[in-house]
Amino acid sequence: MHNPDPRPRHVPVPQTPYFPSWLPRLAPRGRRVTQFITPLRQGTLSQIESRLGSFRTAQALQPPAASARRRRERPYSVRRTFWGFVWQILQVNTSCREGVRQLQAVLALHGIFNLDEGNSAYVQARQRLPVQFLKEALQDSAAAADRLAGPTCRLQGRNLKAIDGSTLTLADTPENQALYPQPKSQKPGCGFPILRVSGLFSLRSGAVLQTIPGNYYQHELRLFQALQSHVAKDDILLYDRAAGNYVVAATAKLWEADLISRVAIRPIDFRKGQRLGKGDRLVVWKKSQRKPQYLTEEQWAKFPEEITVRVIKVTVNQKGFRTRRLNWVTPLLDPKRYPLQEVAQAYLRRWRRELCLDDLKTTLGMESLKCPSPEMVEKELLAFLIGHNLTRCVMAEAASEHDLDLDRISFKGTLDAFRQFTQASAAAPNARQRQRIWQELLRTLADDALPHRPDRIEPRAVKRRTKAYPLLNKPRHPFHDTRHRSLYKPTT
Repeated sequence: MHNPDPRPRHVPVPQTPYFPSWLPRLAPRGRRVTQFITPLRQGTLSQIESRLGSFRTAQALQPPAASARRRRERPYSVRRTFWGFVWQILQVNTSCREGVRQLQAVLALHGIFNLDEGNSAYVQARQRLPVQFLKEALQDSAAAADRLAGPTCRLQGRNLKAIDGSTLTLADTPENQALYPQPKSQKPGCGFPILRVSGLFSLRSGAVLQTIPGNYYQHELRLFQALQSHVAKDDILLYDRAAGNYVVAATAKLWEADLISRVAIRPIDFRKGQRLGKGDRLVVWKKSQRKPQYLTEEQWAKFPEEITVRVIKVTVNQKGFRTRRLNWVTPLLDPKRYPLQEVAQAYLRRWRRELCLDDLKTTLGMESLKCPSPEMVEKELLAFLIGHNLTRCVMAEAASEHDLDLDRISFKGTLDAFRQFTQASAAAPNARQRQRIWQELLRTLADDALPHRPDRIEPRAVKRRTKAYPLLNKPRHPFHDTRHRSLYKPTT
């Protein structure tokens, strides 16, 4: 019988993790390999590298120089692996297999068939990505987003940064359980490892500046202490009511920064202290006799015996809501330089940055990480943050180009439009046409701006009911399902 494949049947398997079945077809082509690899940037990554690469300055992510293009570039170099990782995130955390399938489809257009169907080579390439390299990429992308957003959202020329925390579920593997154990209320084999993260956000662009990971049993304020190296002098930190206490206010002063936070637990007597205005006073907070468990003895010894803070009481009247009285604390003591209304408005902007966590967890799918080991969990988390920041760069460019408030640009709309327009850009015949498509994308994002809805009610509740399945209260192997599902009620 005639063999349609002209290659010999017995080909020596080379010792390389890069597509063993690919090499017999690539080797005879010599320098022509570059002609087939070059379209990967346009097809496989849907122009993500060419459009978002300008927001990154690392040399390893730049396209090869003209003198180096003659040499063969491995399919999973640092540059291609990084952008492939980002591509997965922007596709709502799609599988590694889909990334490899797209690579196969593009190469098939150029006459290269029978590639290795497995994703082992790509998975190994992701494992080799240095963590420090991803951290630098996160910083670069955040700096680019702030640069495009412009000098907005400042208080007396000082940078505003929001801090917020959240929890994520991980793949249920022994490695993840050892470092990020599940809650003790769940039986072994019936829960998922929990990763707690504390993030530092830029109020200008919404980009994530840094995150500190921890396990479920680490206090959020313990993670806050680890953010010191990422807080610059004269920064103003916006924190929720978890930080409305002496420890966080004193910590910010030690960092030569300031704080604006709600006070939810500590009682405030507005009849005491120095009166600055209606609902505005200076009071003295003293150091407690007990050291918090999340602080070391060395850290606790650095705190002064007392600090002077400014407490603010604001009454919020919003249509459709009950009248609320909010108490804030801040070390910004000068009422002339920092008027009460400006301080209150700065804190209220923080809610828009809290929604960035919703963009990450719901829109991008970061709520459940897939990697089976803690080392890859950290890299996957960084890849999510980088993908989020790069999307923020596109939003900031559209807002700046068309003189629009950045908060009016939809994150989900930007992500959807970017996917479609980059596919059209890949088919454009020349650079001028691709630039026109990019400008059309920015115009579309500006025209599809979110409406101004100040009185919109957004309750934290779900409308869709869950299925009437029982809870998995045993490991999967000994668990016996029942056919009488009507006996069970929804869990919510």
